[in-house]
Amino acid sequence: MDSSLHLDKKPDWIKVRLPNNPVFWDTKSMIKDLSLVTVCEEAQCPNRWECWGQGTATFMIAGEKCTRACGFCAVKTAKPDDLEADEPQRVAEATKRMNLNHVVITAVARDDLKDGGAEHFQRTIEAVRETNPGIIIEVLVPDFNDKDWALDLVMKARPHIFNHNLETVERLTPLVRSRAKYDRSLAVLKKAKEMVEGKVATKSGIMLGLGEKPDEIAQAMDDLRSADVTVLTLGQYLRPTPMHLPVVEYVTPERFDEWKEVALSKGFRHVASGPLVRSSYHAADFHPEDDVLEAIEVDLAAAKQTQTA
Repeated sequence: MDSSLHLDKKPDWIKVRLPNNPVFWDTKSMIKDLSLVTVCEEAQCPNRWECWGQGTATFMIAGEKCTRACGFCAVKTAKPDDLEADEPQRVAEATKRMNLNHVVITAVARDDLKDGGAEHFQRTIEAVRETNPGIIIEVLVPDFNDKDWALDLVMKARPHIFNHNLETVERLTPLVRSRAKYDRSLAVLKKAKEMVEGKVATKSGIMLGLGEKPDEIAQAMDDLRSADVTVLTLGQYLRPTPMHLPVVEYVTPERFDEWKEVALSKGFRHVASGPLVRSSYHAADFHPEDDVLEAIEVDLAAAKQTQTA
């Protein structure tokens, strides 16, 4: 892609106000206190001022160094450090201190680990649930290199919402996503739901502004629906540094509204669509169906009873 296409001047609708909220600084202090990493900071999310000001955050486990180098992502690429055994409990403690009803847990890609960090996800989900009974747990996961047994570790911990981002349309995937495959991501989403017999809400996200065409966006939506994904996020791609992919287009808020209607007409149950929307932006606005929540609790209780028998 021609770097001369990069649009340096951001439109007014992209600009955000800096915080003047004590809750923001309290959240920042607590995260530092517990030596935690958030995707809010690492990925330079434009909404971190708002989210932290409301006392919410998306926790990034398994370190801050990624083994992949995606063309859109601000997270650093480097040899990762060893996993921290007490990190799951620290995340659980943070969710308790913040009195969260809904938590989002994500991670860098850990291709250096045999399971891609799946067991670490499992342990974190379990720690959060034990410390905060009743909390809605959402995970945003990498593809685990298409290892079903690794994905199964995450699903056995029974998150309420399973998120894996498609990120872009099929044609642009090789350019945008390092070592990722469009079909593999669709398969991850489909298999995750099948592993728990449909008792999970599945979610995915697509960035706009990378040069995708309208028919390609519509096709990506159709592909996600074919994988039984019911929650979709659509947001504007913003270039983190001059070393990253250029912005080809700033999509207007009105166009994002139109895409939301298209997505809803295709059968998505919940759609967040706007220039500043990110995977976990206002994540708590979506609440899984009561029957899904009840089924998860029944399965967890049965599993616990089996373990103690």
